[in-house]
Amino acid sequence: MCTLCTIGTIQRLIQSMPETTTITIRLDASLKTKLEALAKSTQRSKSWLAAEAIAAYIEQESWQIQQIEEAIQQAERPDTEWIAHEDVSAWLTTWGTEGEIPTPCP
Repeated sequence: MCTLCTIGTIQRLIQSMPETTTITIRLDASLKTKLEALAKSTQRSKSWLAAEAIAAYIEQESWQIQQIEEAIQQAERPDTEWIAHEDVSAWLTTWGTEGEIPTPCP
């Protein structure tokens, strides 16, 4: 997903929030200083920047977890075909060489 798409998604998430709530977090002093500097240079509040960062993190982690769960489901299907580790390793050692062997797909 491109950066602009991610930003657009985050903005839609924030705009569609019916209400907000307050949380408290602890930051390292140097991180707080950087957040303050970024807030000043972007003319955004520290709270807005923190909410954007949390929304982006959740979006990224949720996508990754979904992909892992889908891979596990696929791996557990009875019709899933597996390739031996040795075959994959042998194939990978030839990548980019004149003697590259064919992909060991079933």
